[in-house]
Amino acid sequence: MSEIRPTEDLADLYENAPCGYVSLSPDARIVKVNRTLADWLGISAVQLLGRPIFELLSFGGRIAYETHLAPLLRLQGFVHEIALDLLRSDGTKIPVIANAAEKRGSAGQHHFTRLTLFKAVDRRTYERSLVEARVKAEAAARAEQDAATLREQFIAVLGHDLRNPLAAIAAGVRMLEEGEALSERGRLITREMGAGAARASALIDDVLDFARGRLGGGLPISPDRKQPLTPVLAQVVAEVRAIFPDRSIEEHFALEEPIYCDRARIGQLAQNLLSNAVTHGAPDIPIKVEAVTDESCFVFSVANGGEPIPAAAMAQLFQPFFRGAVRKSQHGLGLGLFIVSEIAKAHGGTMTVSSGEEETRFTFTMPLAAQ
Repeated sequence: MSEIRPTEDLADLYENAPCGYVSLSPDARIVKVNRTLADWLGISAVQLLGRPIFELLSFGGRIAYETHLAPLLRLQGFVHEIALDLLRSDGTKIPVIANAAEKRGSAGQHHFTRLTLFKAVDRRTYERSLVEARVKAEAAARAEQDAATLREQFIAVLGHDLRNPLAAIAAGVRMLEEGEALSERGRLITREMGAGAARASALIDDVLDFARGRLGGGLPISPDRKQPLTPVLAQVVAEVRAIFPDRSIEEHFALEEPIYCDRARIGQLAQNLLSNAVTHGAPDIPIKVEAVTDESCFVFSVANGGEPIPAAAMAQLFQPFFRGAVRKSQHGLGLGLFIVSEIAKAHGGTMTVSSGEEETRFTFTMPLAAQ
């Protein structure tokens, strides 16, 4: 026995469709409307007949109809997904998405405009929430950027303003040491004052480099190949030996000169890495400094013995103000390795670190292809 299927009631399908149907005359008056749309509006279908469609649209909806929907209909005969707001009988709005098509005769004469309307309350609410969230996020990002810029500008200005009195102190100490007859205690005091001024100057340099790196999109460099790099690295090693005569430093330099780089910045990188090795390395194990070139790269490394770097600290070594576990006698802001990393980036190079029971090694690798 064959299955008996119910037939669809086309009239009921039109009247009670899950969307609104409305047909408009060429002068935009309602000539037919289904019960669904009438119920949404709170107005009977009979009362809607003959009324201009504009009376059912919000102010923004009227503008969208006149400037977008109607012109497109005239040009192509159909329009898809136009956002409109209908007005209920109590004046409240119903957000809808409208599709429209024109019904024309064989001679091209315009008979009707048919509109299909779908409620879009949830969709429009979601879209507005997305826009509001984006606006808030952009405002928060701008505020954070402004605050960071102001903070780093303050750091830079502060660093410059500190240079003048510090330079006066250093000059006064030199004048006392060179031109005055000092007692043993006086010489001790001036030496300590000079060492303190030097440390303060180094800290200011670090702060200024930090500010420049953050404000200017990277540390500025002035690369050239006019002078060899080897004497700069040798001078750095000699200076550290003079400051720490009890530490053993072994160097190996094998460079194919000249190397296109900022020699002062590479010297600063070497100074920071070597000072870091002296600070954290085992005193009885020699520090190894190596600088070599091959066909493609310049490689500089500093290795020291001692306890390996904890795994938790490895990921933060090149972050600003990270100092790890230091003794109370050790001075610094924790900017040394951050500046090392910025110098490496400015040269198109990379910084890597390996740390185990035998040694901890920091390695700077710079490609030579750009030369």
